[in-house]
Amino acid sequence: MVESRTLHPSILREYDIRGVVGDTLYPSDVESIAHGFGSALAENGGKKIVIGYDGRLHSPELEAAAVRGLMACGLHVIRVGCGPTPMLYFATHYFEVDSGMMITGSHNPPEYNGIKMVFQGKAFFGEDIKTLGKRIAAGKFIQADGYEESRNVLADYVARIVEGYSGLGDLKIAWDPGNGAAGDATRALMQLLPGTHVAINTDIDGTFPNHHPDPTVEQNLEQLKLLVAEEDCDLGIAFDGDGDRIGVLDNKSRVIWGDQLLVILARDVLADEPGATIIADVKAGQLFQDEITRLGGVPLMWKTGHSHIKSKLAEVRAPLAGEMSGHIFFKHRYYGFDDALYSAVRLISVIASSSSSLAEISDSLPLYINTPEIRFDCADDRKFAVVNEVRTRICANGKIRVNTIDGVRVETTDGWWLLRASNTQAVLVARCESNTKRGLKRLKDELARQVRLSGIIPPPI
Repeated sequence: MVESRTLHPSILREYDIRGVVGDTLYPSDVESIAHGFGSALAENGGKKIVIGYDGRLHSPELEAAAVRGLMACGLHVIRVGCGPTPMLYFATHYFEVDSGMMITGSHNPPEYNGIKMVFQGKAFFGEDIKTLGKRIAAGKFIQADGYEESRNVLADYVARIVEGYSGLGDLKIAWDPGNGAAGDATRALMQLLPGTHVAINTDIDGTFPNHHPDPTVEQNLEQLKLLVAEEDCDLGIAFDGDGDRIGVLDNKSRVIWGDQLLVILARDVLADEPGATIIADVKAGQLFQDEITRLGGVPLMWKTGHSHIKSKLAEVRAPLAGEMSGHIFFKHRYYGFDDALYSAVRLISVIASSSSSLAEISDSLPLYINTPEIRFDCADDRKFAVVNEVRTRICANGKIRVNTIDGVRVETTDGWWLLRASNTQAVLVARCESNTKRGLKRLKDELARQVRLSGIIPPPI
């Protein structure tokens, strides 16, 4: 029997559960979390759940603990084994099960692990996670005998991804799953797609011996850049630790950032669904709004975070959404969850059907001058207050256009700047963009001035 348990407060994050194994997160915690989650599911009529895990060294032990917790409340547990998070999402559809649990540390360092959850077809985050913590602390568990079975779904998952391919020519593609959980799926995908494929770091290794598994940090793409150049590839594709975020390089080994990628992918979607809404998070540049409008779509900016974006996509029935962090969500001819491997296949299809290279397509997009994502330390008990203070000062000037969906995004004649509090770390996140160097400097100076007024010393921007 699993008893009531008080979890370390730091592991109950906005989008998932995440902690340092052996410090803030233990197998007994995971068992309690699974028992609490499963009890809530059973109370709502749920009977069956799918569970998977990533390639981290402690993931098999944590998955076994979660299975014990899920069976303890009478659920039928389908274990799909090691693979990327989108394989788990796919399995909920494939086995016609509306709930799932993934043991994963995502793109965090090797000592981290955690849980991503789907509850009756919807993302489980925010207040859901807080309520789950309270349930566990109160010991509000159902006690019943469940059972488990193991099913292999990797081949079916990859076959479904390949259905998204519609290219008209062969490409040479470089792959780097970063020793993450998408390694086996990447190898299988390479065997089924046309063209020539070269790959590095496909062995699943939870120590991540070659580089950190976060493709949105450019230094983690150095190996892939060399491979693209040495092998004269048409593009390079990287995945994060659990395969739900994508990084892309063009044939000149240049990074294609999240908003650029979303615009490129939106062309085919909007040709098929003219006038559709396309969603991006508030960190996306002006390029997103201008190009989606030009292509005949309706651009919609929403809160950062894969759970927020996924929920908004379902709410407005958008066919496509994306984040600067590399989460891409296809509802167009797919299921609507963030799947980096499926997004890769759709991108390959676009390039393979185009008379232009990816570099030429990228160069044809409007050029803006922007900063990378700027992150600087700010205590958890202060970060949201700082954003609120800045928002209050800015909004007092009625002549300035301000978007307050997520933090504060200030739009001026020079461009825009953004300040928001991270939901997962004790940091503030900022970004600035203009179409001139002087304009960018003015935006950066104003951003720095505002945070200083709230007692925060910003890093060099």
